[in-house]
Amino acid sequence: MLTKRENMMAILNGKQPDYYGDFMDSMAIIPDPVYMSDRIAQDGEIHTDSWGVEYLWPLEAPAKHPLDRPEGLVISNIEQWQDQLKVPDLGNLDWSRAKKMAAEVDRSEQFVAAFNTAGLFERSHHLMGFEEGLVNYMIYPDEMADVLRAIADFKIGFIHKAAEELKIDAIFYQDDWGSKTNLFLPPDLWRKLIKPLHAEIVAAAHEHDILFVHHADCFCQPIVQDMLDMKIDIWQGAIPQNDIVEIQRITEGRLPMIGGIDGPAIDSESTTEEAIRAEVRRCVDTYCPGGRFFPAIAYGKLFVKKNQVIFEDEMATYGKQWALDNPIR
Repeated sequence: MLTKRENMMAILNGKQPDYYGDFMDSMAIIPDPVYMSDRIAQDGEIHTDSWGVEYLWPLEAPAKHPLDRPEGLVISNIEQWQDQLKVPDLGNLDWSRAKKMAAEVDRSEQFVAAFNTAGLFERSHHLMGFEEGLVNYMIYPDEMADVLRAIADFKIGFIHKAAEELKIDAIFYQDDWGSKTNLFLPPDLWRKLIKPLHAEIVAAAHEHDILFVHHADCFCQPIVQDMLDMKIDIWQGAIPQNDIVEIQRITEGRLPMIGGIDGPAIDSESTTEEAIRAEVRRCVDTYCPGGRFFPAIAYGKLFVKKNQVIFEDEMATYGKQWALDNPIR
């Protein structure tokens, strides 16, 4: 019987697994000091992170979100960004708790992983507001390139530090590049400003043999070839609003994906058990034949707990049965 780690690597390498499931189940996310410095309380109060960005996490909300008010923006004038942006210092951080937690992980069972939030695009608009950020990308591309360079250097420095301190096996890196229906930036502009720097970030991970799992639970279909160019190891967040079967075809199965479950469609109190089980089977039956696919909910878990229990049960039973019924030769 394969361990969780071995099973997920079997799927990743196109070999026979014991079952099909969420790659994220094999990752032991270590709360490192950089990640913890950007955590805020879910108390409905305004807090700032290590970059000086204001966030709010209402009691009823699933996650925090940056505030977009003029008086609280870190970069209020893109032409003065160098005077306004203070990149956090990676020195003098206490890694002792994270190192202890990493040492306790059975690496034959799980990957020791870091969770790095707010990638290039997200961090840029967090610093200056979403609407203003999009305007700056279009009107001030040179200044935005400089801001992104500063963010990328921090990200690369973090990866080297996490490799040194924790000997991480994987990184779960977060940067949403679009909505459910489109990219936020025109593809050519994204390729000019985001792609080269993101490729450097991925390369930094690969210097240490770290698996790069990129989270973007959004519409990324126009740039899937670019994701291969950047050598992203796994795309986590492949929502079914993408034509996943077509992506598997045009990438010739070379882009491993995590997702496929239409989470919002089965994440309400009124959702029936039959609908949840049917969605799991639809996902597995439709996308697993393409290979190197991990059926999962793109945003992690369903918010309705009873639905999550049913989902996990169906995923465990059907994911195992599908592996038995469809052996890889």
